Amino acid sequence: MALTKSDIIEAVQKQMDLPKKECADLVEHLLESMKKALENSNDILISGFGRFCVNEKKARLGRNPASGEEMILKKRRVVTFKCSGKLRERMNNHDG
Repeated sequence: MALTKSDIIEAVQKQMDLPKKECADLVEHLLESMKKALENSNDILISGFGRFCVNEKKARLGRNPASGEEMILKKRRVVTFKCSGKLRERMNNHDG
């Protein structure tokens, strides 16, 4: 099951004991800051969590899976995530 934005807002509200609207604004501002950084090709490093990296993909020859027709895929930027060692350790030691 995926953690949604509303789940995050609810968790922040419980942790900080603030009004829901204030927590929603906080989460929205955080996500907007992250989006702007990634749009500008800036990586995001969150200690103890991981790194979001913007990578450049070159144009390449691809294939339409439906028709099998060859096509050129344009160059593009993609975001990748690499978790920190601390997070990886927590995930692998979790008894869930």
